[in-house]
Amino acid sequence: MNARDGAATGGLAVTTKRILVVDDDAKIRNLLRRCFESDGYEVAEAEGSESVRAAFAEGDFDLVTLDLNLGAEDGLDIARELQREHDVPIFMVTGKDDVIDRVVGLELGADDYLTKPFHVREVLARVRSVLRRTAKRLPPAAASEEVAELWQCLDGLRINFDAMQLLDREGRDCALTTSDFKLLAAFVGNPQRQLSRDRLMDLVNGSDWTPLDRTIDNQVARLRKKLERDPARPQLIKTVRGLGYMLTEKPVDLAG
Repeated sequence: MNARDGAATGGLAVTTKRILVVDDDAKIRNLLRRCFESDGYEVAEAEGSESVRAAFAEGDFDLVTLDLNLGAEDGLDIARELQREHDVPIFMVTGKDDVIDRVVGLELGADDYLTKPFHVREVLARVRSVLRRTAKRLPPAAASEEVAELWQCLDGLRINFDAMQLLDREGRDCALTTSDFKLLAAFVGNPQRQLSRDRLMDLVNGSDWTPLDRTIDNQVARLRKKLERDPARPQLIKTVRGLGYMLTEKPVDLAG
């Protein structure tokens, strides 16, 4: 039994989370490796797209830290490939002035970012947070009664915000990023209400956004692909012309 498989404890499989550190700077890779391994994670390293593919050929990862500035390579291209091929949580590392890259990365579905220079304790704390938020949970059929009470139904979809889990209409797990869940929570918390783009940005990002960060249309489009029966003709999240968007149905509590 390897570290990935873990050991059985009290009937539950205890697994070691695997992190892939992608950076063209060997010193940064070594720093992050030592940081994560000291916290009990299994760590692999990659310096570019080819080594990223080779790493995933050896097994899956629970999270990827990705430097967007990889010299000759574009980290955003690697982020696109990771989302397309693996749908793995991405923790971006950027320069402090790379605002546009951060915005594009978040549009692509990255879960969090940190700017250089950084402190390893902050990296570790925020990576732990991303891993908690994106952890897979049991579906309601296999969950305890207490956890099952947290589920809501929306147009045949089942949502558990505490578990950060969405099940599609066939009961299959549907992967959402943290930003997707924040946007979904904003709609579910305001059903059948017209929400302006600015209001949605406030609900999703709080005060931490600027006019440059107005990416809500792309976020809504991405969320529709996961929620709508026909994303080309959205009925659940309707566009309110000249204003923003509206969730057309109220969720139903599945408790009891």
